[in-house]
Amino acid sequence: MVDLSVEIAGIRFKNPVWTASGTFGYGLEFSPFLDLNNLGAIVVKGLSLKPSLGNPPPRTVETPAGMLNSIGLQNVGVDVFIEQKLPQLRKFDTHVIANFYGGSMEEYQEVAKRLDGVEGISALEMNISCPNVKKGNLPFGTDPSIVRELVGKVRKSTSLPLIVKLSPNTADIKGIAKAVEDGGADAISAINTLIGMAVDIQRRKPILGNRIGGLSGPAIRPVAVRMVWEAVSAVKIPVIGIGGIVSAEDALEFLIVGAKAVQIGTANFLDPAASVKIVEGLKEYCQREKIEKIDKLIGTLQT
Repeated sequence: MVDLSVEIAGIRFKNPVWTASGTFGYGLEFSPFLDLNNLGAIVVKGLSLKPSLGNPPPRTVETPAGMLNSIGLQNVGVDVFIEQKLPQLRKFDTHVIANFYGGSMEEYQEVAKRLDGVEGISALEMNISCPNVKKGNLPFGTDPSIVRELVGKVRKSTSLPLIVKLSPNTADIKGIAKAVEDGGADAISAINTLIGMAVDIQRRKPILGNRIGGLSGPAIRPVAVRMVWEAVSAVKIPVIGIGGIVSAEDALEFLIVGAKAVQIGTANFLDPAASVKIVEGLKEYCQREKIEKIDKLIGTLQT
């Protein structure tokens, strides 16, 4: 038997395969297509203090080896999630991680406080790619000093394990990762989407209603692998890898460069059962390579 379990921030996950926020709804929408009990964790779509309608349509466009999305973090709000969605998620034997965001440091703190200690939530994942409305809409996640301050304030607002999701839209991923660690986070997830754009050449207008959107899918995987490798080298806390994973082989790249777990995103749109197939693929690889514990594979890159 292969032991696929991993431990992150004091939590034991049955396997290192999680679903990525924003690509799996609240998890419940996918329950007809796969057994949610087989997942290491479900990361729900980003939660805000108040419900959000998101961006104007069109919101998605297919790209070579990926997609652009401009959903705009549409969600039901943290209170509705706790009251209506979470009770149904508690029925499944897997960890639920609540992704959340805010437009100001105070909003981040308040959402974290409302999620703190709620039954059925194992950890929080903080999205720092959001614009800071008090600082001219500049993204939180690109300035190490602001990142350190934000993480530090949120750390004081919750006793739950805190994972911080990094933006790739920075020239210094190591510096941002170190700032997250210094702020008191328990783990890092990387990366969020790259900023992209698509143009309708007949109308000579942007295809997306918001003009720009987040690029995800296999096209960004090499960038994500590189950034995860760099983040792992910069911090002592665990790193969770995200970006273009559609197969067990893709997931293995991230684990070998040092990621303790992976999140499956765009692949869910192609195949709702992609994540559980990746779990099986990891098991088969370990059996074939005679690896009894997947932990022994993590961080084995030879350079």
